[in-house]
Amino acid sequence: MSRLLSWAFVAVVGAYPLLVYFSLGHVPPSYMAVVLLLLAGLRLLFLRQTLHQTKGDPLLLLASVLVMAVVGIYALLSRDAQSLRFYPVVMNAAMLLLFAWSLRQPQSLIERFARLFEPDLPEAGVRYTRWVTRVWCLFFLINGSIAMWTALAASWSTWALYNGFIAYVLMAVLLGGEYLVRVRVRRSLS
Repeated sequence: MSRLLSWAFVAVVGAYPLLVYFSLGHVPPSYMAVVLLLLAGLRLLFLRQTLHQTKGDPLLLLASVLVMAVVGIYALLSRDAQSLRFYPVVMNAAMLLLFAWSLRQPQSLIERFARLFEPDLPEAGVRYTRWVTRVWCLFFLINGSIAMWTALAASWSTWALYNGFIAYVLMAVLLGGEYLVRVRVRRSLS
């Protein structure tokens, strides 16, 4: 997948809640379900090339493909717009399970990412990455719970605002905050 196509893919997936919201009343829910299935198919088709270009983790990419496919099939079969709201919920649940599962492995997901940039990660760095993986688990649990509430009880506009904007801002704040903590931790170890 070319770099431009990869960024376009990320933009479409990231904008999913807004696309669903603005399609309400104009596009049948089954069409949005087909869009999710097409996105899953494209991601699967270009998975090997994407991994090669980005040195990404295959588990994360496979999880995102699986989530898109499951929600897309469910929405297609149910033909109910409400079913489209569950993509952020299922994605957060999948990420929570994946990150939590990695804590039971020799290397957590965050450690894998860190080793892409620092192959000889010191033991203190390994402990730190395990701590960060736990923080991300907590984030996915809380974010997924809020996504579930918006899917079940909130208005469409609240659902789109939270899942299409606020959740990404919170993720960026967590990434930025973790970066600042990491810089301080590295200084203290030097």
